[in-house]
Order: sequence, then C-alpha cells, then structure tokens
Amino acid sequence: MENVFRYYEFSDFFKDNSEAFLGKEICFTELNEQHFLIFEKNISEEIESYNLYVSKYTSKKEIGKNPPEILELLVENYDKSIPKHRVVLRKYLY
Repeated sequence: MENVFRYYEFSDFFKDNSEAFLGKEICFTELNEQHFLIFEKNISEEIESYNLYVSKYTSKKEIGKNPPEILELLVENYDKSIPKHRVVLRKYLY
C-alpha cells in the first residue's frame, strides 16, 4: 500500500480528531480545493486494512480537525490487487 500512497501523493498518516473517522489514522490527497480522497487505516489484531472515501471540506486545513461536509465510502477494505478497487481510485484521480 505504501506504493499506492506515494504514487498518488497521499499525505502521511495522522490521527483524525474530527470524530468523523472515530479517531483512526487517515491520509489524504487533493482532488481540487474542496474535494479530497481519504484513506482510513484500520488495525485489528495487527492486520491493517484501509477504507477509501471521497470527501468535501471548506479547505484542506479542516481535514482531521472538523467533520467533512460530505463523506462517501468508495471502497471498504481496499486491496490494490483487486482491479475494481484500482479502477475506483483512478476514476477520481484522472
């Protein structure tokens, strides 16, 4: 997954304090000034999984601090080896 985050220029992971992601770690990449893709990191029994969301904020400074205006789950348990998951990610970035 690290390659996916670097390739698509996602931020480093940081703790969400907005309660929109229940205090989990998130990272994001900017689609435009108000729309962002966000990966939420889930760790259970030392196994990491990631959920992919599209969101709307007034600015990127709000991410992780305030709840988003819009938040839509795109892919639950993102797996880069599943073509359908990769297509969803590319759809938003290109």
